[in-house]
Amino acid sequence: MNTRHIVPSGVFCLLLAGLMPQSMAENNWPQWRGVNRDGHSADTGLLDKWPENGPEKIWMFENAGKGYSGPAIVGGNFFTMGTRDNRTIILCLDANTGEEQWVKEIGTVLGNAWGDGPRGTPAVDGDNVYTLTGEGNLSCVAAVDGSILWETATSKLGGSTPNWGYSESVLIDGQKLLFTPGGEEGTVAALDKSTGEVIWQSKQIEDKAHYSSIVAAQINGAKQYVQRTEKSIFGLNPDDGALLWKTDFPGRTAVIPTPIVIGNRVYVTAGYGSGCKAIEIQPDNTVKELYSNREMKNHHGGVVRIGGQVFGYSDGIGWLCQNLSDGSEVWSERKALGKGAITYADGKLICLDEGKGHVVMLQASTDGYRELSRFTLDPQSEIRASRGKIWTHPVVVNGKLYLRDQDLIYCYNIK
Repeated sequence: MNTRHIVPSGVFCLLLAGLMPQSMAENNWPQWRGVNRDGHSADTGLLDKWPENGPEKIWMFENAGKGYSGPAIVGGNFFTMGTRDNRTIILCLDANTGEEQWVKEIGTVLGNAWGDGPRGTPAVDGDNVYTLTGEGNLSCVAAVDGSILWETATSKLGGSTPNWGYSESVLIDGQKLLFTPGGEEGTVAALDKSTGEVIWQSKQIEDKAHYSSIVAAQINGAKQYVQRTEKSIFGLNPDDGALLWKTDFPGRTAVIPTPIVIGNRVYVTAGYGSGCKAIEIQPDNTVKELYSNREMKNHHGGVVRIGGQVFGYSDGIGWLCQNLSDGSEVWSERKALGKGAITYADGKLICLDEGKGHVVMLQASTDGYRELSRFTLDPQSEIRASRGKIWTHPVVVNGKLYLRDQDLIYCYNIK
């Protein structure tokens, strides 16, 4: 394990602005990466050490089909996407028992050598659930029974399916549904969440869609939407989609991780050797680069911010703790755990090895890689593509750890 110095967090210690309606209780996980899209669970009182053979498995569901869609968990319901009978489905389970509540077809199935099926995570808002399939079908369904309220497609907004399918998870903000069709009609679109009608498209930027998801943020006192494509990071006016600022990012092949916004600073990372970049948005919307390096090269397991550091897996380096203020390494660990996804809960990091299915609990510490417990997913999916991995991110909510490997969904008691 490598350990270096810790830089004071400074501005990066500012709390992420609240982005979701106050009516959403903290014990819900209504969308991709949780309430604030930051990979943080509000749970407390979790186990500090798991039993030797792993935490108690409360239930396992075996018929989710193919795909990497994660869960949205609200009001005791577990929503995700998958496949059945060569159709993409949205599925509702009882989050406490794993019992299937309903299932609804919402499109054809994306075929891909790295794994068929949907990639994005549903978003729950009030009585409705919103989805974007790998092939670009958008749906709004009733949370109670899955009945379809409206449907549209990215192709109607000039979008074309990226190489590995649409992987973005839609954002609900007030009356708007935000997503990234990409293309010459405007990279980002805002729809009326009640009807699916277009409110605006960001015609000042025409980049093709990649695989990242939008975040809403307050920057210099003004609300905006932050997104990224293969070569750009940018902010949009929420009222009309006007481009507020834009800067380059040296992305390659696939740009996937969600941006992190802290105050007036934005941090992004990507794999394929791209590295990471931090910028500061000035009051006049000019962009100041703080640093750009290859310490954090995160493919698609995501990173989480805790205080003045980010934690995640960096290609070629291993699990990494990085200072946000200057991009320097705090510590790294290559041998103990393979590449994978991460989430944060109750002072701990839950990390999932995408290749072998090892699930590890780490102390969220700047002192080094501090492993507290581990277990291995068992059984593992027999329908996973030969080139695919366990890419669905772990989720912790209401004292439960939820994991997915294709058709198999697992629920563990960690409280």
